[in-house]
Amino acid sequence: MAKETGLGWTTLSVDDSAGTPQAIKNDVHNFEFATPRGVQDVTGVDRSAMERLLLLADFSITLNGTFNDAAGFSHQVFKTVPSTSVARTVTLVVSGQTLANETLFTDYQLTRGEDGSLVFTAPGVLADGTVPAWS
Repeated sequence: MAKETGLGWTTLSVDDSAGTPQAIKNDVHNFEFATPRGVQDVTGVDRSAMERLLLLADFSITLNGTFNDAAGFSHQVFKTVPSTSVARTVTLVVSGQTLANETLFTDYQLTRGEDGSLVFTAPGVLADGTVPAWS
């Protein structure tokens, strides 16, 4: 077992609205993703500590990057978020570990900074009820 940095992601791809994976890792500056589980509190009055049950699994992701309208890059992938209702496969690969999920992107936000930068934020959530799992 070896500790590693977050450098050198092998894959960060997102399907465009036609279902074709696009490698956008060069456009993405940073991202965060989570694979939380719901929890139900089932603590009875006979307990002195919390008692819980694990519930449904979930996945969410937020990608942040630089506007790039070249064919096959970030703007081409996300510009259809407001006008299409399609799930998109998000594939993350680092150190030979793969996490792929069907994702609904809920927004495509563009920000023009005071310094002239043009950046995007694209948040997404699990689409199809498949439990997120690393392989």
